Amino acid sequence: MNNLLQKTKGDKVIWTIVFFLSAVSLLAVYSSTGSLAYRVYSGHTEYYLFKQLSVLILGILIIYFAHRVNYTIYSRVAQIGFLLSIPLLVYTLAFGSNFNDASRWIRLPVINLTFQTSDIAKLALFMYVARQLSKKQGVIEDFRKGFLPIILPVAIICGLIMPANMSTALLLGASCMLLCFIGRVPLKFLAGMVAAGTVLVVLMFGIAKLTGMEGRTKTWLNRIESFTSTESHEEPYQVQQAKIGIVNGGLLGKGPGNSTARNFLPHPYSDFIFAIILEEYGIFGAFLVMAAYLILLLRSIRIFKNCPYAFGAFLALGLSVTLVIQALMHMAVNVNLLPVTGLTLPLVSMGGSSVIFTSLSIGIILSVSRHVEEAEQKQAVAAQAAAA
Repeated sequence: MNNLLQKTKGDKVIWTIVFFLSAVSLLAVYSSTGSLAYRVYSGHTEYYLFKQLSVLILGILIIYFAHRVNYTIYSRVAQIGFLLSIPLLVYTLAFGSNFNDASRWIRLPVINLTFQTSDIAKLALFMYVARQLSKKQGVIEDFRKGFLPIILPVAIICGLIMPANMSTALLLGASCMLLCFIGRVPLKFLAGMVAAGTVLVVLMFGIAKLTGMEGRTKTWLNRIESFTSTESHEEPYQVQQAKIGIVNGGLLGKGPGNSTARNFLPHPYSDFIFAIILEEYGIFGAFLVMAAYLILLLRSIRIFKNCPYAFGAFLALGLSVTLVIQALMHMAVNVNLLPVTGLTLPLVSMGGSSVIFTSLSIGIILSVSRHVEEAEQKQAVAAQAAAA
């Protein structure tokens, strides 16, 4: 055990956040799935609790082993991951499991396990963009040599994710744009890319409307229209139930396991788990959860500033930015500041592939942090030796 602890390196604050969010996940998932498990599994209310516990344990093991890997290896993995993501996303669109007219999942035939290919694509894309940004710093202001090799992979992956999951595609695109801005990509290039993306989205909606092949676009339009409507009766059912739960929670909440919104909210264990946290732990408890994600971002910014190599710096910051933006968007949806999306709360919402790939992202961030700490320790020893 002591040997394991000695090998556990990296930012201790980020490790603390991981265990804190895991504890929140177990409490919130158990509360939000108790009634469902009782109905489905004949009184076994702990079924989903133990399932989530096993996933979180696997996630912590992934974090540990990922943080022990030299982060420079992820630069090579990025190329393979990016190239594999393209056929996986194409296969998902053509043959993936459908839910609400969206093909997001691939089902593995032997073990009957489903996973979202967009989770693989997000991680692979961020590693690839970080690699390209670090390599192209000398020609970053050249459109053909510097900008296109970075932005074309972003356009391809986001374009393949968008038909089934627009919220994830927009989140991924925005996070990549932010990372490019930090990586000194000229604003005129980024503005042009944002304009082109906006035109493509509008065209996609227009073509779907004219051809009658609306599919997911009809769902997106309905969500936007209900969000912008001033009539309260036009609000989506889940938004109404989330608001009731939040109001009942007040400042300190109703206490663990005392949620009533869980009995009415669709997917209270995933898409609306933050509403359950607000109801049971109040504004104070929700603030602690939000603060955990913001502290994760601040610690990652510290890693970015102290990392001596561009790839590690961009990798740590890029992965943390997408996790925190996803968390904030999930919270904004739950309190009706944004239209309803399918975004989960990282490391808290119930899930398999999402927890696994979130854990892998955090493990990579800690890998960079570990090497930053080792470099600082070597510098300190060298300084002491020089002073002596």
